[in-house]
Amino acid sequence: MFQEIQTLMQYDFLRYALIVGLLVTLCSSLLGVTLVLRRYSMIGDGLSHVGFGALAVAAAFNLPPLPAALPVVMLAAFMLLRSRHEKMRGDAAIAMLSTSCLAVGVLAVSVAGVNIDLMSYMFGSILVLSKTDVFISVGICAAVLPGFAWFYHRIFSLTFDETFARATGIRTGLYQVVTAVLTSVTIVLGMRMLGTLLISCLIIFPALISMRLFKSFKFVVISSAIISVICFLIGFFISCFGIFGAERLPTGATIVMVYMAAFGVFSLAGMIRARRRANC
Repeated sequence: MFQEIQTLMQYDFLRYALIVGLLVTLCSSLLGVTLVLRRYSMIGDGLSHVGFGALAVAAAFNLPPLPAALPVVMLAAFMLLRSRHEKMRGDAAIAMLSTSCLAVGVLAVSVAGVNIDLMSYMFGSILVLSKTDVFISVGICAAVLPGFAWFYHRIFSLTFDETFARATGIRTGLYQVVTAVLTSVTIVLGMRMLGTLLISCLIIFPALISMRLFKSFKFVVISSAIISVICFLIGFFISCFGIFGAERLPTGATIVMVYMAAFGVFSLAGMIRARRRANC
């Protein structure tokens, strides 16, 4: 088993995919806890559709995809996080923006006649990751992990009661911008591997799985980080080695299925614990 893993790690694209995947998954799990609790679970799905539209338009005009997509996704993230104060609430804004940008991307590719692989954009591909993506993911992780630990109490206040946080002097607008930037970069990097249609699992599943057993915000955050890393590693290596007679499985879909299995296990464990407490 270990020899096979060493053989796989000889390939640069697999090493890049493993490093980027681990770091992006870890950052997504931490950001996802606050987003899920603030009822922005689908922001990852919405931003990935925005990223697809931006990448498609960039390809149509022969622009570098990552630098062109990031500002657009950041602006969209900031608008979505601010939408709870507007007439159009978060879920409606996400639905409208995601479908519109997806349509723009498809039309841009069709009209311009660009020869790009839409399947890799939709479902991801570990072949597109490069050393630059590794450096960017390391930078994101270096910003998210220490920042989350340092501003833990402020993030806690902002997550559960934004009005109270603003009244206590916390600069909620600044935190909105920082959250939008970090979420945007994480989503754009993650969708290159998992694709537009599957990237939201990195934000939603770790938090939801942890909430099956834990009620404390601190334990949910810690367990989300651990669960996300373990599920990614299991899904990644299953996709590389194959299962059920298949030599290799799609990486993104395999990781999602591992998350689903973990959600089922934790849900069952939570039900058993709840019944035991009720019987005591």
